[in-house]
Amino acid sequence: MHDIRAIRENPDAFDEALRRRGLAPLAAQLVALDDARKSAISAAQANQERRNALAKEIGGAKKAKDEARAQELMAEVARLKDEAPTLEAAQGEAGKTLDDRLAAIPNRPNPDVPEGADEHGNVEYRRFEAHRPQLATGKQHFEIGEASGLMDFEAASRMSGARFVVLKGQLARLERALGQFMLDLHTGEHGYTEVAPPILVRDEAMFGTAQLPKFRDDQFQAGEHWLIPTAEVPLTNLVRESILREEELPLRFTALTPCFRAEAGSAGRDTRGMLRQHQFNKVELVSITTPEQSAAEHERMLGSAEAVLKKLDLPYRIMTLCTGDMGFASQKTYDIEVWMPGQETFREISSCSVCGDFQARRMNARVRARDGKAVNFVHTLNGSGVAVGRALIAVMENYQNPDGSVTVPSVLKAYMGGIERIEGFKS
Repeated sequence: MHDIRAIRENPDAFDEALRRRGLAPLAAQLVALDDARKSAISAAQANQERRNALAKEIGGAKKAKDEARAQELMAEVARLKDEAPTLEAAQGEAGKTLDDRLAAIPNRPNPDVPEGADEHGNVEYRRFEAHRPQLATGKQHFEIGEASGLMDFEAASRMSGARFVVLKGQLARLERALGQFMLDLHTGEHGYTEVAPPILVRDEAMFGTAQLPKFRDDQFQAGEHWLIPTAEVPLTNLVRESILREEELPLRFTALTPCFRAEAGSAGRDTRGMLRQHQFNKVELVSITTPEQSAAEHERMLGSAEAVLKKLDLPYRIMTLCTGDMGFASQKTYDIEVWMPGQETFREISSCSVCGDFQARRMNARVRARDGKAVNFVHTLNGSGVAVGRALIAVMENYQNPDGSVTVPSVLKAYMGGIERIEGFKS
């Protein structure tokens, strides 16, 4: 959500930010909507003020026994009361029109975000080469999984349709091990507090993190609730409608949850395998900071997500997303892309974004300065720490063996009960 006062004060900077996003100028239109809102407020206030003044005049007329004047004034009050609902409705409608328009505009990119129209404008930030020999090519994860009998897309399809999977045996355990390993890492070494949040949330929570209204078609709805597309939604909304103390910040939360996405715009993309599922597990990282802390916290969060892949000894690169490829609520985003030898390419496994006060304004989440005086909106950050399903894919493809088995990364062996290789069903 954008601050209309800031747009009024510097419309050229706002329009320049939109231009970098590939959007037309909107500052003049938004200021005009705000003018209409202010006019509607003034009209409603003038109506109320006039009625208050008339009430006093009526009292004076009655005291002076001027009944004719009193009746005349009371007739005007009645007329003003009749007009009041229309004026109040106009005020509400003008405010809603402005708010709806502001809510539909993406966040302003930071000045250091590279400019570009799509993923081709992304810029490599750094990369990590695994210590173990890197496979240049190999089988894809679904070839390995189906051959082992531990990955069943047909059974999932019979139950739920396309973009679902059933994992069995040691492969199901490996997915569980990955999630537990990530939680232990982030809580034990990176200072995040583990949270077990609801996975059903209301409209207000989805609006707060900007999934609604723009991305309504990408979500799954369950009655009056929404299935979360990521734990970013409940974790960030933990601070909605609150005023935190500066000394409490930063707050750092992590959660392992199922995530649900309709993938409405992905027809024909990644239809084989587990890369793009309607349901998947993910470890999420969320930070709530002061404005002064957010840039450093972004780098810290990125390092926390990177640590997962370093400990798994998976090769990856980090891309700074350009203005045309980063998310709606983001000011700046890093994507971590892990090497997938089965596809012979890098694929995203984590996005780490700083959102500034964009989400905080939608949630009314604020922080009071240490001196107890100033109250400002907090800054919010979110990142995958990391997507469990894609980590499973990366392990399968990077640790595959010629005989079809998969070596368990050393950091996961304790979570696997000492199992060193996944080889399919055991008799």
